[in-house]
Amino acid sequence: MAETYVKKEFRNKKLQKRREKERRREERKLNNDKGKPFKEMFMYVDEFGRLVETPPSEEDQIEIELSEIQLGAAPLDVREIKKTGTISFLNDEKGYGFISAKGGGENLFFHLSNCGHEVKKGNMVSYEVTKSARGFAAVDIQLVK
Repeated sequence: MAETYVKKEFRNKKLQKRREKERRREERKLNNDKGKPFKEMFMYVDEFGRLVETPPSEEDQIEIELSEIQLGAAPLDVREIKKTGTISFLNDEKGYGFISAKGGGENLFFHLSNCGHEVKKGNMVSYEVTKSARGFAAVDIQLVK
């Protein structure tokens, strides 16, 4: 019995796929990286962040002191220069208040334990800004005369 056109096409496509698969297998064998020396598989990063094949020279390396490396976030007690402002709110019973900066801006929280003198609402004061657990706060508060 004679083969139909569809069966011939099917057989030819199958044969074509087999040949293509065999060609790819041979190509992979030729371009195989197995057996390369270990040093040829390394890449290095230069001082500009580019990948290069040559290792860095000994004279380009910088010694770093381990004690100078700071891990984690910056310390919480970071203080700035002295600023001036006016006490805009004061609660003597609870022991806290707010200072309005001289140039305007947000009110800054302070606790009476950080005051050097007894203060009242409307007093001009000088203070330092520090970062606390809940945001920025005023410390080392002194009356301005």
